[in-house]
Formats: sequence, C-alpha cells, structure tokens
Amino acid sequence: MAASDNKHVVFDVVGTCVSYEAFYEAIEARIGDRLRELNIGSRIFGYAWMEAGEKEYTYLSLSGNYKVYWTVFRGIFYRTLWQAGVKEPRKLCTDEDREFLLAAYKTLKPRAGLTECFAKLRDAGFTVWALTSGDVSRVTGYFSAAGIDFPKANFVSCDEIGVGKPSPACYKYVLDKFPAENRVTWFAAGHMWDAAAARKSGFKGAWVSEWELEQCEDVFGEMDVVADSLPALADGIVAASTKA
Repeated sequence: MAASDNKHVVFDVVGTCVSYEAFYEAIEARIGDRLRELNIGSRIFGYAWMEAGEKEYTYLSLSGNYKVYWTVFRGIFYRTLWQAGVKEPRKLCTDEDREFLLAAYKTLKPRAGLTECFAKLRDAGFTVWALTSGDVSRVTGYFSAAGIDFPKANFVSCDEIGVGKPSPACYKYVLDKFPAENRVTWFAAGHMWDAAAARKSGFKGAWVSEWELEQCEDVFGEMDVVADSLPALADGIVAASTKA
C-alpha cells in the first residue's frame, strides 16, 4: 500500500470541531438571571457541568460500569447546581430547564475554518475520522446540520467500544482500523489530555488552542503540531507528514 493511501487524521469532535458557544448562550438565556442573583456566572456553570460530566463518565468507565455520556450529563445537572452554591437546586431550576439546555447542547455549531481544515487534509491524501465520547447520531448531527460532508462510516463512538477516552483501548481500537504498512496516523484535539493520550497510544499528536488556550506542557507534555486555528492545524499536520 502506498503511503498516500494510508494517511489518517482522527479528530475529537465536541469542543474541537464544534464550539460550546450555543450551549453557553442557552444557559444565559434560560437561567442566567437566576444564577447571577447567586453570583454564579452562566459560563462557569456550563463549564462545571460539562467537566463534571466528563469526570463522572470517565470514572464510571474506569470502574467497569460504562454509561453513555448523555445519561451521565443529564443526571448530574442538579448536583452541579448544588456544587456551584445553589442551596436548593430543584427550586431554582426545573426538569424543563434542564431539557431545554440539553436540547441546546445538540445544536453546537462548527468552529471557524472546519470545512477548510478537512479539505486541506483530504487534498493532501488524508482520510479524516472522528473518535467521540458522544453518541454517533448526536455528533454526526452537528456536521449534517451545518452541511459538512463527513462519512458516517468514519465516526467511531466510545459507546461501541464500551470504554471511554482516555483509555488506551479507545485509541488502539481506531488505530487497528488502519493497515500497519506505511501508516501515517494523527490524532487532533482541542483537549490536551485527549491528544496526549492518543500520542502515548501510538498516534502523532496535534492540538488546537481555540478551546483551552494554554497548552500546559508541564502537565501534558509536548505535541507534534500546535496551532491556533483548525486550518493552521491542518497545514501543520501536512507539513510535518511531508518532512517525515
């Protein structure tokens, strides 16, 4: 197999390819006034809810009690309000509020330059994939709603693996889809923990700073490519692969 036929870039999707802004805007619109009365910012609440969801999802996976992310995310809404300082979460918010916000999370929009990023990689001979902790129907919906071409066959969900990122088993599951001969494989993410785990599992790592801003190399180590936009990330991957 020629090298040009065996080049792959696997993307994390939520937070990397799509932005959380629609979710933050929905929190502000729906419960922002109520939160501010308690000196709680809507953005930091949204961040805390997502991050706690990822933590609990990961801990369940590590314990051998895998649950789909959406179940965990929905389930910890009131607990997150409590941890944010709301003494009576179920009096401040309702199940209808929660479902409104969850619905907004299904409408996340692509980051600027995503289509250009994919085009640059495909033009350079790469096949583009996705590895997500979310369910395929929701995550593919982000792309289809924006008119972005992405084959459903190239989406891999941790739900089908039965273990969540950053378990090495997740990255190996995808890596094993590619023939070993002349293989060039990259993992691209906006989360350093994700890119770093993939890199340790056999991928080259590419990190885009739009979500986290700070690389925190002292915590996560170095990346093979670092960029401040998705098109620049694609350029970096193509250039680094050409040198190799």
